[in-house]
Amino acid sequence: MDGVSRRSRQGVLLVISAPSGTGKSTLLNKLRDEFTRLAFSVSYTTRLPRGGEVDGREYHFVDPDTFSHLRKTGDLAEWAQVHGHFYGTSRPAVQRMLDEGRDVLFDIDVQGARQLRQAFHQGAFIFLFPPSMQVLEQRLRGRGTESEESVAQRLSNAHRELEQADSLDYWIMNDNLEQAYQDLRAVYLAETLRRSYHPRLQDDVLRGGSDPAA
Repeated sequence: MDGVSRRSRQGVLLVISAPSGTGKSTLLNKLRDEFTRLAFSVSYTTRLPRGGEVDGREYHFVDPDTFSHLRKTGDLAEWAQVHGHFYGTSRPAVQRMLDEGRDVLFDIDVQGARQLRQAFHQGAFIFLFPPSMQVLEQRLRGRGTESEESVAQRLSNAHRELEQADSLDYWIMNDNLEQAYQDLRAVYLAETLRRSYHPRLQDDVLRGGSDPAA
């Protein structure tokens, strides 16, 4: 049962922020492989699809006017402009998944994480640290796909993100992939046991209406 509560419960918001090159994607893929009830939020974007991308899978691709309308009507839980394009999260879609008991996973920057906290007032907010800025630089250069300008920009962004890490609740260092995964897994499992996600559990037990074998 994915290692989570066997009874019906409210879904959990799991938000992870980390500088590029920290190993975040590897950790999130491992988590989703183990816990199938975790769903990624599909964002809106005004940029054009890239090769192999499918509307509704990687992103909901919309024009700037549509995005502006979503923003003005309050349908976006968070939004940002990145490299001249807008990106945003659908508040109704996320709330629907949470109400259905699905846990929603976000890979987002610190600014977006703060907006999500204000929008939903719940969730586990995690910052993933590299062992050091020197190691982070080595990882970025080791990709062999980054220009000097790109490496410098990513390091500058990383420094800014690290300075804002205290706005998130949990800190995990990825100096050992397996240990970092166990730490991430522990935070997620602990969050699923928070009282607020189980509004009917107490009454079910007191009234004898629950089935322990369910």
